[in-house]
Amino acid sequence: MLVESAGAAALLGACGMAWAVGGRASSVFGPNVWRGRRDEPWIALTFDDGPSESTPELLEVLKRLDAPSTFFFCGASVRRLPEIARQVVREGHEAGNHADSHRRLFLRSPGFVFDEIRRAQETIAAVTGVEPRLFRAPYGGRWFGMRRALRELGLVGVAWTAIGMDWRLPAGKIVRRLLRYARNGAIFCLHDGRSGEPRPDIRATVEAVRLLIPELRARGYSLKTVSQILCPTT
Repeated sequence: MLVESAGAAALLGACGMAWAVGGRASSVFGPNVWRGRRDEPWIALTFDDGPSESTPELLEVLKRLDAPSTFFFCGASVRRLPEIARQVVREGHEAGNHADSHRRLFLRSPGFVFDEIRRAQETIAAVTGVEPRLFRAPYGGRWFGMRRALRELGLVGVAWTAIGMDWRLPAGKIVRRLLRYARNGAIFCLHDGRSGEPRPDIRATVEAVRLLIPELRARGYSLKTVSQILCPTT
């Protein structure tokens, strides 16, 4: 009986930690949001892992469809492609922090976590002239040290309402997956990079965005940045 109780406690503890690390509503490791305000029909598109050489193709579609979005930049990618990072901001999109190297933060030391976030923050601000106010953890995994980093750097953690799985699904399936979660305040996660890979193939993402935005508008939604649906006065 004692062995069974100990096993059950260990299982519950493991489940609790898994939720703390990756649960979209978990604020165990710092302030975190996974949706915006629901009093207006707005949705935020977000793009992780960039900038990449493929980002301008996505920017062209967003510009044509007049869809401001939020890009969570990796610091190392910004240093590699500074002009593309500046283009994102210049075209009216929001820049967020996605850590420096895109390495997983969980199971790392608090010092490692802090340095990853701080270095990306400093790089993005220096290159684009804009200091991010939002942070998304690589792979969505939070850990010890993050609360301190968010507090000291003035960041809010952002998860997502739905993720498009666009690194492996074709465009049509990405669109259908996201439309299932289309509701006021939804935050959708897509990718304009592939974990720092040079010249990533994001054709499925670009095509999905081209199809998704008109469909969302036909359903009455407007496209906003994450900060706009969190704080409508911005």
